[in-house]
Amino acid sequence: MGSANHRAQGPLRSPETISAPQRSKRALILVLLTIFFPGSAQLVAGNRKLGRLAVTVTMICWVAILAIVAIYFINRSVILGWVAHPNFQMFLIVVLSVLAVGWFIMFINTLVIIRPKMLAPGMRAIVTVFTLAAVIATSGVFIYGASILNTGRETIVSVFDEGPAFDPVDGRYNIAVFGADSGSDRQGVRTDSVALLSVDAKTGKTLLISIPRNFQGARFADDSPMKKIWPDGYNCGDECIFNAIYRNATDEHADAFPSTVKNVGAQAAMDALEGTTGLPVQGYVMVDMAGFEQFVDALGGVNIDSGGWVPYNGKRYENSTIRTHWFAPGNQTFTGKQALWFARSRDFTDDYHRIKRQQCLQQAIIKQFTPQTILSNFTSIMSAGEQLVETNIPAGQLGSFVSLAEKVSSQPMARLTLGAPDFDRTFSTYPDFDELQSRIQTMIAKQGESATKKAKKTTSASPSEDSSDSSKSEESSKSAEATEESSDASDINNAPKLSNNGDAEFTQPDGSPITEEYLVQLEMAGATTRISQIAANNDECTVP
Repeated sequence: MGSANHRAQGPLRSPETISAPQRSKRALILVLLTIFFPGSAQLVAGNRKLGRLAVTVTMICWVAILAIVAIYFINRSVILGWVAHPNFQMFLIVVLSVLAVGWFIMFINTLVIIRPKMLAPGMRAIVTVFTLAAVIATSGVFIYGASILNTGRETIVSVFDEGPAFDPVDGRYNIAVFGADSGSDRQGVRTDSVALLSVDAKTGKTLLISIPRNFQGARFADDSPMKKIWPDGYNCGDECIFNAIYRNATDEHADAFPSTVKNVGAQAAMDALEGTTGLPVQGYVMVDMAGFEQFVDALGGVNIDSGGWVPYNGKRYENSTIRTHWFAPGNQTFTGKQALWFARSRDFTDDYHRIKRQQCLQQAIIKQFTPQTILSNFTSIMSAGEQLVETNIPAGQLGSFVSLAEKVSSQPMARLTLGAPDFDRTFSTYPDFDELQSRIQTMIAKQGESATKKAKKTTSASPSEDSSDSSKSEESSKSAEATEESSDASDINNAPKLSNNGDAEFTQPDGSPITEEYLVQLEMAGATTRISQIAANNDECTVP
């Protein structure tokens, strides 16, 4: 009777009724079932109630995964918004942890069903090792994923603000970007690099406005407390330059701001950007120079096509006091340390040169800050971000901004500097606010016109046109569009370049190309004027 009952149950439930080779095959099958569909091993060979519960959870997980994939392809910003939100991250952490523990329990139960003592000694070791590897590859991966998510959540909670996401104003997001230098040799924080990133929320077309640190007479937004203190602008002579606004507000006028303002200096600088450019500034990101290297390294470096020779300090050359090394013109992939030198170098040139190089770097970082890069370098980016960034942007905004960054990276970026070369050399000292605001609005309008023309070209194609004429029209349209976008990406004002030698290329006296060794020899000989002439075009750079 008992034998008949065992036969009715089958070999999967009664390993004692089958041969040793069959028991080995059964053991491997049950482990594989637990790997690919947890609960199925219990349904066929163990506790069916436990198996039904595990299979139900497994099916729910697969349905959820398929739904998330579908939503990602329909509207990925929704998924990015969820993943970037701390509450959803906590939910995922809990889910992954529970699933990891549950999967581990299923493997233990599967081993009980296998009955390792009934296996041959050699096979017993194989099954044990195989099961352990499966646990690491499943539950271990889930625990690791939960750990990574927790790292990201902790960074987002510590760096970003609470509160709801904000909407674009007049169809644009305007975000201030400050490069802060608070080194041991500095008193307080100085915003040595100031830019306003104005992005069309629909198209991703971007205008990057750079404000020289020595810009004087900055105006404040009408509702800013600084407006009452400086009604005619931040104008007290040479001391009242833009990069002093942050410290002035923090040290002398903090009481004038509402208690809800966490960073008075940053708010004052935002108010100055708004009053000066005429664009409503919705948030800020402050980049600490000390953490910039780590952040660029976390992105995997940045690619820049440099137009000229850029100096940086390195080891002293043998038998000399010269420490100047040079980045050569051409395509460069910079590490974090190299990118920082490229952004801050002004030896043999001036502030306006490095402003344009900073614009290139900002554009390169935005181009590289894609969902793919974030996912592949998530842990290092999150670790660097906590040390690098301070912002008042809410965490709920991250999803839409990451999605928007994809559009930005595929569009030409127009750049404007509120000083040379886009204006004359005295403009930063004696700015004409009507002129600069008019120019900003012209550039924004041109970007809008470009997008409108592009949409009309897409919808105006007639199917009845002759194929050859249609092809020619399409080629002409693409050519015109390329020319227009090229104009957008360069100087829209046709301002003169900062160059001492026109379009001619410098060479060595024997006609050979300039080399780093030659530049070092010139510096050893004290020929700094010649070096400055050669380096005069090192502000010319693009993002490949």
